[in-house]
Amino acid sequence: MINKLNESVSFIQNLTKQKPKVGVILGSGLGKFGDTIENPIVINYSDIPHFNATAVAGHKGRLIIGNIGGTSCAVFQGRIHAYEGYELDDVVYSVRLLKYLGAESLILTNAAGGINANFKPGQLVKINDHINLTGKNPLIGKNIDDFGPRFPDMTFTYNKDLSDIIQASANEIEYPLENGVYAAMMGPSYETPAEINMLRILGADMVGMSTVFEAIAANHMGLKVAGISCITNMAAGIIKVKLNHEDIKHEANKSINAFCEILTKTISRL
Repeated sequence: MINKLNESVSFIQNLTKQKPKVGVILGSGLGKFGDTIENPIVINYSDIPHFNATAVAGHKGRLIIGNIGGTSCAVFQGRIHAYEGYELDDVVYSVRLLKYLGAESLILTNAAGGINANFKPGQLVKINDHINLTGKNPLIGKNIDDFGPRFPDMTFTYNKDLSDIIQASANEIEYPLENGVYAAMMGPSYETPAEINMLRILGADMVGMSTVFEAIAANHMGLKVAGISCITNMAAGIIKVKLNHEDIKHEANKSINAFCEILTKTISRL
């Protein structure tokens, strides 16, 4: 794994000498933010050694390295998912690559189903914590000591200082940013109404099929992590409507301008 990461880093450093301080992983329908990067170097995932290309609609599959307000950043336009059949080492490869490129912070984003009845489609929600109900963990197996400890603490998975900067950025544009707990399910089928009711009882505010593996791997490696979910639909049973991935991309587009502004202000402050 370390050899693979070093080969990926060498390939990228031959294209740009920038050392990103902040990384962003963009979820379904949120890829537009990558187009706001200044002085961009755009690299297709398929060109990076040992990196997997994306296949899910709404994920462009490009790494963009450039600047936001003077801060060097690396933006991943899209991700691969465990439900596509990838090993978890592949799912979190972008996070480990980011650390090897020299980054200190990571902002994870996703499209999520709303469980909290106070949420509505198009709403942005800052992730305060998560519940991993996938039955998997990217740290299973022999620990790589160069990455982090065998038993990493997850008490402060989502870094308060970084999350506070996101909140301050939202306040600056007078955006009513919500807060919530993200529950991760394996997918790819959407949850049943009974499963959503279970998640509600457990304390989840939104649900999705990504993010937690990356958050775990990032914490393991010492990255500061924050997360933003875009509520693109109300989860099964909350309202009596069938779910459709095309609708999810449409709803994500409603909040994209505020999303881009909040991320831009946040990264500029870093």
